[in-house]
Amino acid sequence: MLFSWELLGQGFGNALTPYNLLFAFIGSLIGTLVGVLPGIGPTSGIAILLPLTTVLPPEPAIIMMAAIYYGAMYGGSTTAIVVNIPGEAASVPTALDGYELAKQGRAGPALGIAAISSFVAGTLSLIGVTFFAPALAGVALAFGPPEYFALMFMALSLVVSLSEKALLKGLAGMLAGLMFSLVGMDPISGTTRLTFGFSQLIAGVNFIAVVIGLFAFGEIFVNLEKEITHIYDTKIKSFLPTWQDIKDTWVTMIRSTFVGFFMGLLPGCGPAVSTFVAYDVEKRFSKHPEKFGKGAMEGVAGPEGANNAGSSAQFIPLLALGIPPGPTLAMLLGALMMYGIQPGPRLWTEQPQLVWSVIASMYIGNVMLLVLNLPLVGFWARIAFIPFPILGPLIAVFSLIGAYSVRFLMLDVWMSLLFGMIGYLMRKFGFPLAPVVLATILAQPLEIALKQALAISAGSYAIFFNRPIALGFMLLAFGVILRGLWTQYRNRRLEFAEEEPD
Repeated sequence: MLFSWELLGQGFGNALTPYNLLFAFIGSLIGTLVGVLPGIGPTSGIAILLPLTTVLPPEPAIIMMAAIYYGAMYGGSTTAIVVNIPGEAASVPTALDGYELAKQGRAGPALGIAAISSFVAGTLSLIGVTFFAPALAGVALAFGPPEYFALMFMALSLVVSLSEKALLKGLAGMLAGLMFSLVGMDPISGTTRLTFGFSQLIAGVNFIAVVIGLFAFGEIFVNLEKEITHIYDTKIKSFLPTWQDIKDTWVTMIRSTFVGFFMGLLPGCGPAVSTFVAYDVEKRFSKHPEKFGKGAMEGVAGPEGANNAGSSAQFIPLLALGIPPGPTLAMLLGALMMYGIQPGPRLWTEQPQLVWSVIASMYIGNVMLLVLNLPLVGFWARIAFIPFPILGPLIAVFSLIGAYSVRFLMLDVWMSLLFGMIGYLMRKFGFPLAPVVLATILAQPLEIALKQALAISAGSYAIFFNRPIALGFMLLAFGVILRGLWTQYRNRRLEFAEEEPD
């Protein structure tokens, strides 16, 4: 399991053959498209193409499926920036500032920064995969249920900063997201809860339906009320970022790479979690945190960098340990096993050609995605100028297809419409959307880790404080909460001071 320049060179030789290049391009293109379309996602894309494993050799098939995954990470930012509809849950933080930049006529530069940040972070994380995969895979082994709970709790504490000045409304949204996630079957015992006698609710509330409803249908309902003809009317002045944009965000790209890469190593900690964490990190490091949520370019570069760094890093536990960190990588594991290939430590010695060909193809795919995305920045930005009577129904149709295609349940379609109304009302009454999404994403892994940790400790909560890694995350979480509460208190005092007459 040692790095070898010779094996990497052979991997590039295999990946650069016309046959493998073709499938890397096909995967990158399909991945970008499924990322753009709300709710479809890489898991569905790979699932649809899984039967190709019966006719394709292992190398091109795995190269194509891997390209779909990281291609979707690129594409998910497009509609998040242009029309405030994240193609992926991981693109929700991108929408917070990306759409504000679009309304200011800077959709082109925002899309360009998203593509560049994705390329930089994806490439840097691949260097980490190439040189340190065996050693870094051991980091994931140090995490048990207590560490996972502490990590998820720390991520959930970001609600304080995501709520801006509406802290109580943000906390209410978080509690609502956690409550909705309790509907269905208990992930440990299998008992049903909060189904109110409706058998359809046993399947639970899927977070993809929540994201599609809150953002896609919520945005449609708001626009219908305004009776607008276009998404926004500001003239776009340029389609590429300026040197100043790059100077402002290059440190963000590096920092978000480390955040995404570390969190990508941890099974169950998907790109959606790392993008929220990266967004919060950038806000705390920024000299102008007040710009976040109002059109900060760092608010686009950070989540997109973490997103792509995390998706590359997730291949480490898959290839080195045989542990799929998320549902998409689980599909890829299934594809490998259909070929009779078992990921793990022995894979690097028994199938080195396959491993290094896939890693090399990811470098090539990153370049392909940059070439695919940067020249098309103008095309994506112009989506906003399609008349809303045409664009609105198209968004609705794709959103309904996306909601249905995840589990092929009509329940998800109805849930997306229900959350569309909830999203509309939340916008009307000033409730932040991000806490609901974050709580919905984290609820199940948080609950599973909590119950497993308490089972290990015979019901003692001390387990979260007597293990060093878990203690570190818990202290960090409480620190984030206390700092957020202090900031809220200080800002409130300043507002009262300004309102008082001299």
